[in-house]
Amino acid sequence: MRLLLKGDFDDLFRTFDESAFHLEVADEYHSPEESEPIRRFLAGEPDDFAWQKPWLEVIRDATTAGRTVRRLRVVTVPHVDYTRWLLSISSLNVDAGEEIRWLPRHLVNGLPSTTDDFWLFDDDRVVFTLFAPDGSFAGGAETLDPAIVANCVRIRDGLWRSAVPHAVYVTL
Repeated sequence: MRLLLKGDFDDLFRTFDESAFHLEVADEYHSPEESEPIRRFLAGEPDDFAWQKPWLEVIRDATTAGRTVRRLRVVTVPHVDYTRWLLSISSLNVDAGEEIRWLPRHLVNGLPSTTDDFWLFDDDRVVFTLFAPDGSFAGGAETLDPAIVANCVRIRDGLWRSAVPHAVYVTL
């Protein structure tokens, strides 16, 4: 495995050829960058989403170039505050071109799964996401190992088929 610090990790989103897929399996992330937006959400205060604009530009650039970006969130039901917040803002990602699906954790039974978040790029590179003790994103652990990549492809394909598209999930 190769450690990718933030800059190297960010470069992956400009250099992948066809597809990027992100699996998120935690119910909460404690990213310092998200603490104020979540506080606003819980207080019923408006958010200008300026903090999310750089990521949305990355998504727009990739999808405008014909590449796909997909995200699958495995979530506990009933939803925790963090998930409710994600549900309220994910349409911004969808509008930028990211395809998002949700899978209630209790429906994972028998499906291939993992306890690790990862990005899968072009079905030949896996980057496991790493977080610092304060919850901030620290980078990724990259591997091209064919066995690990194949396992992550199997997990993605198995979970994706059972997951609910964002536009449908938010109406349930």
